[in-house]
Order: sequence, then structure tokens, then C-alpha cells
Amino acid sequence: MSRVRGKDSKPEMLVRRLVFGAGYRYRLHVAKLPGKPDLVFPGRHKVIFVHGCFWHAHPHRGNARMPKSRIDFWSLKLLGNRQRDERNDAALSAMGWNVLTVWECELADHAAPGARICAFLKSRSGARVK
Repeated sequence: MSRVRGKDSKPEMLVRRLVFGAGYRYRLHVAKLPGKPDLVFPGRHKVIFVHGCFWHAHPHRGNARMPKSRIDFWSLKLLGNRQRDERNDAALSAMGWNVLTVWECELADHAAPGARICAFLKSRSGARVK
């Protein structure tokens, strides 16, 4: 697990290119915010998390499976990651930040997440997007 990237992963870099190409500027991994969001838009009070489907236990991924070894460890690990994500989202929302979560599996088609991200960044509402 030491070789798993926490920053600058391929999905995160793709989202960063999409956002930058759309003309938005952002800060990366702001440590003062809960969960150190991947992209932070301070002026808009919005954050984007880019989650890997396996590591954050995405419930809708098509070929979801648990590792065959150390099942107890992995089930606790992935459940803990998911609960931590929910706590961070709630803490950010309580602080007045709007949160968008982009899943790795959504990035196969660049147009769909790009449109969703731009709609999120353009919106003025306090609605939270999952």
C-alpha cells in the first residue's frame, strides 16, 4: 500500500486538466480543510474530491469485488475509508463549503464529468453534489 498515490493520481490529474481547461483556477490539497480536498476553490467556497472506486468503496461500480485474501482487514479498511469520507463531507458542509465527489469510474467518458464539474462550479446554490 505504500506505493498507492495519495496525490497526483491519474484520475486526479485528469480532473485537474478538465477544470484548468475550462478556465477555473484552484488550490491543491489544502491541509486546513477536513479531508484535504483534492481541488479547492476558495472564492467559490467549493471543493472537489477525486475518489478511486476501490479505495473509497464506490457502491455503484460494475465490477466491484473484495480481495480474496485478508477479507476481515479489507472490509474494515474500506468501511473506515467510506465513513471517514462521510465525516469529512459533513464537516465541510457545516463549514459552509459545497462538496463534489468525482469517482474514478466516471472519468472513462471525459464529457460527462467535465459537464458535471462545470455545472457544479457555475452554480451559486449551496446544494451538495454527490
